[in-house]
Amino acid sequence: MARTMSEDVLSHLGLSTTDDLVGMFKDVKFVCCGGSATRMENFAKFILKKLSSSHLKIDLPTEQNLRNICRTDRYVMYKVGPVLSISHGMGMPSMSIMLNEVIKLIRYATCTDVVFIRIGTSGGLGLAPGSVVITGEAVNYEFKPIYQLPVLGHMRSWQTTLSRDVAEAIKACALPDDGYDVVINKTMATDDFYEGQGRLDGALCDYTEEDKMDYLKEAYRNGVRNIEMESTCFASITSRANIKAAVVCVTFLDRLHGDQVTATKETVQQWQERPQQLVARYILKCLEEPQGMK
Repeated sequence: MARTMSEDVLSHLGLSTTDDLVGMFKDVKFVCCGGSATRMENFAKFILKKLSSSHLKIDLPTEQNLRNICRTDRYVMYKVGPVLSISHGMGMPSMSIMLNEVIKLIRYATCTDVVFIRIGTSGGLGLAPGSVVITGEAVNYEFKPIYQLPVLGHMRSWQTTLSRDVAEAIKACALPDDGYDVVINKTMATDDFYEGQGRLDGALCDYTEEDKMDYLKEAYRNGVRNIEMESTCFASITSRANIKAAVVCVTFLDRLHGDQVTATKETVQQWQERPQQLVARYILKCLEEPQGMK
């Protein structure tokens, strides 16, 4: 972080160091993020209900007072006691901007031992739609665990390290009667939704069905079980910042059997709640058993 500025403006959040960041955010222990603004508003409401019904003595807003703290239209951010629920938009550039500013935010607020969790959606590989993948390793299009970014005219590469302990703890929150599979496997992050993921249903496509299937099967052989657009960036930045982090995504389809989601809107909505359920259980366990969970 720059140390020579009299004021550090977190411009995409609409906050700055002239705000009382310590008073507003010092108690934050979990930063939960997802692409959709609506999904993260829903998660804020969901975790509020869970925390409100627990025996924990936490200062919580009422449902009527739950509000978006961001002062711009780039992201939404809700504070529910020790939990921040924030959107990150679609793709790695938007994710990177959010992470840079939120990491500065929690450091200015003197937060300690904060866990970051991406709650998302994805396309599966060889898994039943509705399965939940907790990322054991985030890989790029070459199935390598690195994130690359051109900096000052040169390509830089960083490892994509996530917390295995947090991943295992979240997986342990799955219950036998949940009715869906939860696995820890590799996640592939791409820079594009269509050609970058080998889809055939975009506006442009200069490869064949056979080409697509060869690549997806190679990804599967390399241990990839889902595809999304943020995990390598998320893993690299949190790791470089010495922050424990996890990625928990539901799958909407099996890409080995098609490119488009065919489930009903109601079913998709139910599937989106699955990562939220697991993460909420994890957060409650951490708060109830602070010595044993992190």
